[in-house]
Amino acid sequence: MSTSLTTSGPASGRQPIADAGPQALCARSPRVPAERLVAEMVPPPRFDAVRFDTYEPDPTQPSQREAVTVLSAFAAGLGGAHATGSGKRRWFSKKPATAAGAPGGVYLDGGYGVGKTHLLASLWHATPAEPALKAFGTFVELTNLVGALGFQQTVQTLGGHRLLCIDEFELDDPGDTVLVSSLLSRLVEQGVALAATSNTLPGKLGEGRFAAADFLREIQGLSAHFRPLRIDGQDYRHRGLPAAPAPFSDEQVAKAAYATPGASLDDFPGLLDHLAQVHPSRYGALTDGISAVCLTDVGPVPDQSTALRLVVLADRLYDREIPVLASGVPFDRLFSDDMLDGGYRKKYFRAISRLTALARDAKGLVAQ
Repeated sequence: MSTSLTTSGPASGRQPIADAGPQALCARSPRVPAERLVAEMVPPPRFDAVRFDTYEPDPTQPSQREAVTVLSAFAAGLGGAHATGSGKRRWFSKKPATAAGAPGGVYLDGGYGVGKTHLLASLWHATPAEPALKAFGTFVELTNLVGALGFQQTVQTLGGHRLLCIDEFELDDPGDTVLVSSLLSRLVEQGVALAATSNTLPGKLGEGRFAAADFLREIQGLSAHFRPLRIDGQDYRHRGLPAAPAPFSDEQVAKAAYATPGASLDDFPGLLDHLAQVHPSRYGALTDGISAVCLTDVGPVPDQSTALRLVVLADRLYDREIPVLASGVPFDRLFSDDMLDGGYRKKYFRAISRLTALARDAKGLVAQ
């Protein structure tokens, strides 16, 4: 399941090269085989060690503790043998499942940084099934998998699973609405349990993005598979923490890149152009072997298509705990007011939150 990584210039190779200077993400064009996409459907490295007992509910937010209780019961309810054939157990119906008090499916709704991904990954770890029978991925990764394998092969690949966890559930266009609705319906028929996180309740998916009324049947069909769990709270990444660090100078960023083994160094406008040439399913592979991302001349993102690609890259960097050191404008000025007021605003705020956390992680790379 190796990844072919085509590069040019001094940034060749997947692994850091001693004394060769920083690499360049813009010089990388990864080719990711479909089997790697399937094998990597596990919680990202940031969430390898999380469990329900490592989640720290905000004492002022009872919904957070309730979510732990409900998800723990849901995991316990998945302990039976995976049913197959005409007598298989049906996990889902119009009504929630009653076994072990578990709902038919769970949907964690809440703001940024309240721990939804932590809880979803904890559910994956707690479910008593072999890792090969559990899948965990973002909504974008799921749609990318369908693109790589084809619809029928994806159904066959995931249909034998006990659990499918979908993080950052988004319906960004009508095609994805129909695709995901059809896929999940087929998986439900085969007895696959579902769990998802998002910033939008299932019945509200698609609002502000396309004519939701035209796809109401599909949206309501998705909603029927889940029990919504609202999780209130403030972004844990900002609890008691100082404001996002101010950007550094170009010289400081470049110096840190050359001093940090495995770091990359790119001009931000050039990187945005390069992302348009790489499929978002490959953004994780784009960062293989990278220890820190250093960016110069960070500025406002010019258009929505570019902004959405940057959101995916921010998610992959955050999953892999790769610090981001930057010059230019602060990350909270990446997106225009129109973008932050539009239908994708929750994606953009998530990206700002995550890039800000990674910028804090990168402060130690700069010599004081």
